[in-house]
Order: sequence, then C-alpha cells, then structure tokens
Amino acid sequence: MKLEIEVDIREIGTRGDGIAVLANGERVFVPYTVPGDRVRARLGEKRPDGYAGRVIEILAEGEGRATPPCRHFGLCGGCALQHMDEAHYRRWKLARLETALARHGLEAGEIRPLAVTPPGSRRRADFTAVRRQRDLVFGLNARATHQVVDLAECPVLLPQIVTLIPALRELLQALLRPADRADVIVTATDSGLDLVLVSGAHLGLGGRERIAAFAEAADLARVSRRHPKARGGEVLVMRRPVRARFGESLVDFPPGGFLQASAEGEAALRNAVMAAVGPARRIADLYAGCGTFGLPLASAGRQVEAVEGDAHAADALEKAARDAAGRLRLTVTRRDLERRPLAPDELARFDAAVIDPPRAGARGQAEALASSRVPRLAMVSCNPSSFARDARILCGGGYRLAWIQPVDQFLWSPHLELMAAFQA
Repeated sequence: MKLEIEVDIREIGTRGDGIAVLANGERVFVPYTVPGDRVRARLGEKRPDGYAGRVIEILAEGEGRATPPCRHFGLCGGCALQHMDEAHYRRWKLARLETALARHGLEAGEIRPLAVTPPGSRRRADFTAVRRQRDLVFGLNARATHQVVDLAECPVLLPQIVTLIPALRELLQALLRPADRADVIVTATDSGLDLVLVSGAHLGLGGRERIAAFAEAADLARVSRRHPKARGGEVLVMRRPVRARFGESLVDFPPGGFLQASAEGEAALRNAVMAAVGPARRIADLYAGCGTFGLPLASAGRQVEAVEGDAHAADALEKAARDAAGRLRLTVTRRDLERRPLAPDELARFDAAVIDPPRAGARGQAEALASSRVPRLAMVSCNPSSFARDARILCGGGYRLAWIQPVDQFLWSPHLELMAAFQA
C-alpha cells in the first residue's frame, strides 16, 4: 500500500501542480490544489524533482478555489487549472514569467497586463481515437498517461469543433478495427474545418467513400490522411481550397499546418509585434512560418525578408507573395535557422527583426542578434524559460528589454506565450 500523508500546499509549480514540502525537504507535487490547501494525499512515484502525489481528501481549503466549468476536469489532461478563480489564475500565469526572468537576472521595463483569450476560442484540437471490441473511445489523453478520456464537452475549443465530435466518433467507429488507433487533428481555418487523420489503419474503397460522405455532410473544407511513421500524407477529400488569412493575404494552409491557437491570441501577438518594430521599414522575419507576422507587416508597407526552414510553410508563403502581384514587398529565404542562424553581417541591412522560434528557443540566433546592431527586436515565445535564456543573451549583447506582452492562449493550462520588445 502506498504511503498516505497530510501536507500543506505552499505554491503552484510550473506544470500547474500544487507543491508541498516534506520534513526532509523533498517536494511533493499534488495536482488540482491551491496554495493554503491542507490535503491528505497518496505519495506516488519518485521523480527527479520530488514525488508525485494524488489528493485523497481536502482537509482545509486555501484561497482562490473555483468550480471547474468542465465535467472532465481532473481526468482529461488538457487543462490543469480550472479549479482556480480568475484572479488567482492570472496572478499565477504572470508569476511564471516573473520567475523565469528573475532566474536569469532580468528586468523588463514594463510587463503589460495579461491578454487572456476567452473560453470557446481554441481553433485546433489533437484528438485520439481508440477502437475497442464493441465501441470506440474518442477524446484527449488523460493526464500523464496514454489513456484516452472519452470527450462529451470542452469549454476551451471552438463550438464548431466540439459539435463535430459525435459525428467523428461515428465515422471512426466504422473505419477502425478493434485495437486500431488514430490521431485526429482538426483546425478551423478561414475556409472551414480542416481534418487530418493520422493512422496506419487500412481504409479501402469503402472507407474512403465514407470519409467523402462525412466531409460533405459536415461541410469540411478538406480531409487528409497521414501514416504515423511517414512525414508526408495524401489529401482524401478537397471540397475547397484551405486558406488562412494573415493581414490582407490568404495563404494556402498545408494539412496539419501551424496556426496560433486562437484568432484572439494571434491578434494580441500581432499587435504587439507591430508596436515593437515601430517605424522600421526593412524587417527580417525569422522562423516566419506561413507569414503570421511577416504578411501583416508587408501589408502595412514594410519590406520583409521571411526566413523559414520548413518547406511546406515556405512554399505557402512564397505563393502568397506571388499572388499579391507586386502589392507586397516580401521575399522568402529557405533556411534552417537552428543550423545556420543569420549572421551579424547578414542582419546589418535590417531596421528590425521579428523572431518566433519553437518552444526550445533560438540560442544560436539570439547570439548572432546580440552581436548585431539591429535597432529593434520583437521576440515571440511560447516558453518563458527558453525566452528568458535567450533574452539574457540579447541583454548581454547590449539590448534593453523594453516591455513584454504576456498572452494566455492556452486557457487553464500551464502554457504562457509572450511578445517582448528589445531596443539596442
């Protein structure tokens, strides 16, 4: 029998778990608790940073508790913090950023108020379906496991994605055989819903016909299929071109491509980028993607060089620039910035740079920027820890961290995005 203990929750950790400290100094991570809670918990496995814990009973409640809005909370791994009221939740999100900055000895001239996207605004979902002998489980993974929670509702996702779930469950019940699995990526684009099935299951002619009928009935823009071990895929149904709008441009959206998690979050980040680059006319858009920031800047009359390593994203961005028929001053350079960051002499011709690296950050590109003399930098990040590391590099090279706009696109999760303005 695993050990049961009574502990007091002191703080919330970076993954959203409450943290208690044992008499020997070891930490215990207890999900779904708030500071001030006294709980009876079952001590679980030892982790490098402490012990996992599970609440058996809340003996005394701390401040800041709220009633979770979703019946699946506590089982589904999509949300970690629905049990916190809005004020405590917002303070904790900002504290994540402040803690990351403090660890690297950084101070921002200004941390602007947290921009929080509303419930029902997430426009992409990655579902999992598992076919059992007689039925099918369709939903999101449970916390820290590969077990799937059968989803009946989701207050985070766009309503049109949630509405599609029963029909998706029925479709996959027919397509998959017992023990088959599939991942289902649904993205709301400017053309409608785009669906990608990731599965090794054999479809056959009947399966493909079912998918075509499903797409028609649900008014999907496109359905694609990809094998889990393959990079490419095939389009099964194309009912209309799938596009995403950035600024004044519509970009061909590749199956399973990247969009910011919500239109509201994208707007908050875009507006912050525009403010950070100020009057700059020649701008480098690094890790440009499909043009989330580069195209609106070009639409505003700026000269933009977009640098992107992913072939599909670069192709889509190049086509958007061609389709603009000279209205946009935007060029595309295909380059893996992880392996070959733009060097200081290559950066010398720009008045500003926008950088939107992956979650791991961009240490190499930050080092090159720190040695450059680009007057203004706009850095977008989805990870306060890697951002603070790269910001320390920039500040060590003479940049000043002028202000930060934090953006909460992943409601009730530990994730925090931000846009930071640096000035030389």
